[in-house]
Amino acid sequence: MKYFTGYELLWIFFVYSFLGWVLETATTTLKQRKFANRGLVNGPFCVIYGITVVLMSVGLQELSGIWLFLFAAVYATVAEWISGHLIEKVFHERWWDYSKRKRNLDGYICVSASAFWGLLGYIAVRFGNRFIIFLLKILPHIFMKVLLLALIVLMFIDIFASVMLLSGKSRNPEKWAAADAGIDRVSIGLQRKINNLIERRIRKAYPKAVKTEETKKGDDGVFAGGCCFYKIVLLFIVGAFLGDVTETIFCRVTVGIWMSRSSVVWGPFSIVWGLALALVTLFLYKYKDRSESFLFLTGTLLGGAYEYLCSVFTEIVFGKVFWDYSGIPFNLGGRINLLYCFFWGIAAVIWFKKFFPKIEMVIEKIPVKFGKAVTWCLLVFMVCNIFVSCMALVRYDERSRNNTTMQSEQTESSDVADLDKNLKSWQRWMDKHYDDAKMKEIYPNAKQK
Repeated sequence: MKYFTGYELLWIFFVYSFLGWVLETATTTLKQRKFANRGLVNGPFCVIYGITVVLMSVGLQELSGIWLFLFAAVYATVAEWISGHLIEKVFHERWWDYSKRKRNLDGYICVSASAFWGLLGYIAVRFGNRFIIFLLKILPHIFMKVLLLALIVLMFIDIFASVMLLSGKSRNPEKWAAADAGIDRVSIGLQRKINNLIERRIRKAYPKAVKTEETKKGDDGVFAGGCCFYKIVLLFIVGAFLGDVTETIFCRVTVGIWMSRSSVVWGPFSIVWGLALALVTLFLYKYKDRSESFLFLTGTLLGGAYEYLCSVFTEIVFGKVFWDYSGIPFNLGGRINLLYCFFWGIAAVIWFKKFFPKIEMVIEKIPVKFGKAVTWCLLVFMVCNIFVSCMALVRYDERSRNNTTMQSEQTESSDVADLDKNLKSWQRWMDKHYDDAKMKEIYPNAKQK
């Protein structure tokens, strides 16, 4: 597996954001027979392309052939689906609509577009990235770093200004003047002009954009109504706990031993399961009443892609492999296998048809003030738990690598003492509270990669 540097990933992001802008602008210009700056920001970038290709570059680099095409299609489709909903949520508009195409999902995504994204993703991961890395090696390093820094600053300013203006934060500059009597009228007029300029550009780039009405639900004293922040957080906690219990029982039944399946050092919580439950609820909440076959297929595809990405992420960040399905038929690099992908699909059906309605009912019966206080306490606890667990895993990996190096080089005891003296305070604390024996007890399946 290739470990991309942050410098390389940033350039991959900018290059494909620009190429995505070129593709979108060229396509729209040909259709409208006039130039259209296609993109959220004013600069020549479509950031969704850059973000998606970075994700593919890190997560799918081990794949090839049909598998790379399929996973690239899934990842790009999920990115497009999320982008469509975020744009509608923030700007109250739909910038594209696949409703007239066959096999579409509410007009946000469709099979033909997904196949096209899969092909582009395949080309980017297999060929495009190599060419970009080659150019970075032959071009002046200092010049490229300065250029990269300038691009980062300009894009940050561009995105911030565009989002603020388009989301309506600056459409009433008189309110700004009332809040701060020192604002000059010239700046107010300039804000109006910039806002109108951006809106005209969006109208030209997305002539078929449709305004959407934001549905506001009454509070009615119900805690965590609908698919809100508090409900998603609580479902994350519940999912993490139930996932750990499920895997522990599964190991007992299949292997015959009780084994820790926790992802964190404090308590029986599986972060992979918790995130999966929270994300699938967030993404598929509006589709929860669809057929079981739809939920099964969606859960199978999303679950497989999610588990594969988690496997790659944990290996890159922590240097450990926490599960390996190499011994199970129809596996993909040991990271996922067909049987467990089907389990994700079955879990999606059972969750939305059986468990979610009951758990949702219980959550919404919690008193509002008490529910908010408990949710924030649990969230703070879990954030601290994840942080400490990450630090413990990083230190665990450092010790494993140091032990391997010392064994291969036959390091003398004096050198070992010097290493101990150079340890930082957090490393000493981790060595004291989470030594190798403790970590092996918590993560019995973790292997050095």
